[in-house]
Amino acid sequence: MNANTPLSNATNADLHCHSKVSDGTLEPEALAARAKANGVELWALTDHDEIGGQQRALDAALALGLPYLTGCEVSVSFAGKVVHIVGLGFDHRDPALVAGLRATRGGREQRAREMAAGLAQVGIRGAYEGALQYVANPELISRTHFARFLVEAGHCSDVSEVFRRYLTEGKPGYVEHRWAGLGEAVGWITAAGGQAVIAHPARYSFTPTEEYALITEFIAHGGRGIEVVTGSHSAADALKYAETALEFDLLASRGSDFHSPEESHTDLGQLDLLPGRLTPIWQALQARVHQPAH
Repeated sequence: MNANTPLSNATNADLHCHSKVSDGTLEPEALAARAKANGVELWALTDHDEIGGQQRALDAALALGLPYLTGCEVSVSFAGKVVHIVGLGFDHRDPALVAGLRATRGGREQRAREMAAGLAQVGIRGAYEGALQYVANPELISRTHFARFLVEAGHCSDVSEVFRRYLTEGKPGYVEHRWAGLGEAVGWITAAGGQAVIAHPARYSFTPTEEYALITEFIAHGGRGIEVVTGSHSAADALKYAETALEFDLLASRGSDFHSPEESHTDLGQLDLLPGRLTPIWQALQARVHQPAH
């Protein structure tokens, strides 16, 4: 694929995954190689609230002949829940975006220490230090790192069990964090030349009224896209959000949300294609795609 090749719904685009720079287990270079080996034709690394791996991912992708879009997944607070907004195709050196993400990351350490204190009250000690063993970037310590420690220490059999028993609202290790506002996140992304996308909308368990409010406010702030085909969506979810994309005139996105070979249900590049009646977000971003030299 070159700069003149039109991107279509049949393009194997994977525009949502995570590296060790946030809460994945592979380096950006290893993810690029895995994406290329799995037939991905357009790739984006979307670490949580962090763009420190973007240049590495970009360089690795282009060296492999893999077209690349810059990416990030920003955590925002909406209707009492954490919602994720994926940004694609932005300038990863944009000062306002860099500063906004830095502010969003701030407070994770204090939150992590409070999570560890809650776990200690139910007999799980040393969780903060244990979680740090799995963190490449201490600014981004998260529930996923705690979950990996609890599995390794034998408290649970897998990461899903950890979240069910300890790390969701009302459980001993859950601590809420004040994330960015929806308008802030969309504003940072669009001002840096990118497009904002609502990530895996089926995961939030919003009421129809709350979901309508999310989508309409997102659009009002300049948001343009929604993930339709993603690793955490069922076939029924994909069908539902395909209809949502059409109803609200949103561009459709696709991404595995890959974190780890051991933990992720869906590998890079292994998703169903977007339904043909949708307009893929990568068509709107074609001019922002970094192309390999020929």
